[in-house]
Amino acid sequence: MSLAADIIALVRGEAQADLVVPRSGQAAKLTVAVSGAMAFLAVFALALSLASGRLADRWSDALAQSSTIRLSAPAAELEAQTWTVLTVLEQTPGVDSARALSDDEQRALLEPWFGPDLPIGDLPVPRLIEVIETSDGYDADGLRQRLAAEAPGAVLDDHTRWRRPLVEAADRLRLLGWLALSLILASTAAMVTLAAQAALASNEQVIRVLRLVGARDSYIARAFVRRFTRRALSGAALGALLGTIAIALLPRAAAEGAFLTGLGFTGAGWLWPATIPILAAVTAFWATRIAAFRTLKGLR
Repeated sequence: MSLAADIIALVRGEAQADLVVPRSGQAAKLTVAVSGAMAFLAVFALALSLASGRLADRWSDALAQSSTIRLSAPAAELEAQTWTVLTVLEQTPGVDSARALSDDEQRALLEPWFGPDLPIGDLPVPRLIEVIETSDGYDADGLRQRLAAEAPGAVLDDHTRWRRPLVEAADRLRLLGWLALSLILASTAAMVTLAAQAALASNEQVIRVLRLVGARDSYIARAFVRRFTRRALSGAALGALLGTIAIALLPRAAAEGAFLTGLGFTGAGWLWPATIPILAAVTAFWATRIAAFRTLKGLR
């Protein structure tokens, strides 16, 4: 029997062939339960992969066209050097805008660590200057050299050391998510294989009788493939549905917890969990087909 015939038979069904496979028992319960559990976990692995990608894009975009200049100078020279730095930035090609942060803005930046009553004016806190780049960007090395000559206390931070570790960490999280999905599919295939082999072994006498009356191995195998594929599909559909509901019920992160936000799906991404039952069914189809023909060959 060809693969195309197996797929057509899977869709159409055949009542007589289905009688070969037990409708209940441990194999049936195991297939549905494990498929559902694996699909539930697969939803979270998929959400992790997509969320890590969004996190990397969000942080990279937020830091890509912004830089910070930290200016340390005696109090008497701080204002003069601030204006010097701003003048240099106005004359630098690739700089769209630049401004010095106010005391209130710097206090807000330090509030999570030192509290709301930090006396900025009484502490030697460096002046921070925010730099927004154009799409073409600027020459960071050239700007550092000019700042070193005209404002020795100014240090340029173009956020490169922040972007690279964030992107690398997000890429590893994404890889971890896809690896988890692969392991889940492999575990599903192993479970379906064992369940199909158990069902074939328990029906050995029935299979021998069918062979005596002229049934081919392809006819017998097709019944097992159809039954176990449907079981895996139904179990995975239920597990994916429950997993999607669980993701939807996760609390949305507030602004102060923005680093941990995004574990879930957005927009059309909510359609991705619908692919998990399909993957589970395809995995069960091939696992059962291979296991059935291998086991039937050993029963000769």
